[in-house]
Amino acid sequence: MILPRYRVDVSGISGAGKGLFLDEAVLRGRVIIAPDNIHTVWPEAQLRRHPADSREVESSVRWFEDQFSLTPEWSDECYVNHSYTPTALWHLGFIFALADLPVGTEVTMDYRYVIGDGERMPFTDTATGREIVGLPWSEVLRDGARALLALTD
Repeated sequence: MILPRYRVDVSGISGAGKGLFLDEAVLRGRVIIAPDNIHTVWPEAQLRRHPADSREVESSVRWFEDQFSLTPEWSDECYVNHSYTPTALWHLGFIFALADLPVGTEVTMDYRYVIGDGERMPFTDTATGREIVGLPWSEVLRDGARALLALTD
């Protein structure tokens, strides 16, 4: 569920298609998106039985360890695009504002936190040209927890 008012519009990120934009300001550390209807969770081994371009794989995100949530109904949360300089932090299925975000901000996050360990996205980061490769779970958990803790200061 997306908590602040928002709109889906053309992304400011080249080649990204549509993006999710805030229609109200969000303070640093506040939750922007929270899980509200997790109906399917699969271990990565089950997910990888499907082709990379399948609806199952394309609608999945790593939720924790080697478990992926699937949202094939393509809710608006899917319009949060990747950035190596994100406006938001993904941690255990929640997306938090990394700074005070004014109206009109495009919500972005680092996809390396939501894809499998070593998984490669089929596109590169448009701002840097860098490949987007999933991080090990221990790093995702550690770095996300540290970043989240820093938001409480």
